Amino acid sequence: MQTPENQRRRAFTPQYKADAVALCRTGDKSIGEIARDLDLVESVLQRWVKQTEVDAGQREGLTTAEREELARLRKENRVLRQERDILKRATVFFARETQ
Repeated sequence: MQTPENQRRRAFTPQYKADAVALCRTGDKSIGEIARDLDLVESVLQRWVKQTEVDAGQREGLTTAEREELARLRKENRVLRQERDILKRATVFFARETQ
């Protein structure tokens, strides 16, 4: 799904996320109310709360560090596949040149 050009995706600092999650944990307001107060989509705030619980070991799932490592490894894998494909094509090219 693409966002319209006039709507840029907002980025939030880890501290902002931690503060928002802390507000949810106080129990004074619901996640929906806090999300509205902070001009956030409720599902985003729910995801931050869930990820904080995973990172704290209170819930099953991939921790933030594991997610970052997975993303890094996927990128590395993609680059290695591209390099392999280039080498395959070069081998075919040079094999034809020497014949």
